[in-house]
Amino acid sequence: MAHLKTYAYEGRGETSRVQYWYSQAVRVGDRIECAGQGGWDPKSGVIHADRDDQIDQAFANVELALKTAGGKGWSQVFRVNSYHVPMSEDALEAMVRNFKKYMPNHQPIWTCIGVPKLGDPDMKVEIEVVAHDEEGAKAAKAGN
Repeated sequence: MAHLKTYAYEGRGETSRVQYWYSQAVRVGDRIECAGQGGWDPKSGVIHADRDDQIDQAFANVELALKTAGGKGWSQVFRVNSYHVPMSEDALEAMVRNFKKYMPNHQPIWTCIGVPKLGDPDMKVEIEVVAHDEEGAKAAKAGN
């Protein structure tokens, strides 16, 4: 898998790489795929208590993961998977509010799933994305 480049942002991302042996994002050609991002503060790793705050922070963490991998952020996202504990209308409203904030000019494909539990007992949301980054792929290839 030497042709894949993985990324972990400072703080929680680097800690997860060491402690749990996974990366926050991987570049596969002109695609960036992000691991599920939760509502944790990226520096301290502390998870927000409020569900809406977790969703807002998870969106910010996706943006951070994409930019750490050389992307531009949510403007390049075409696929979103979100996992919610529990699934509720309020959670859906918070997701849609953030979609409109981060992607005002396009609508991604989205799979939204209610689950009984996530990786940390305090997590109420996890969001994973796939982004298309043709320019970044050329720059990443030129840098190798």
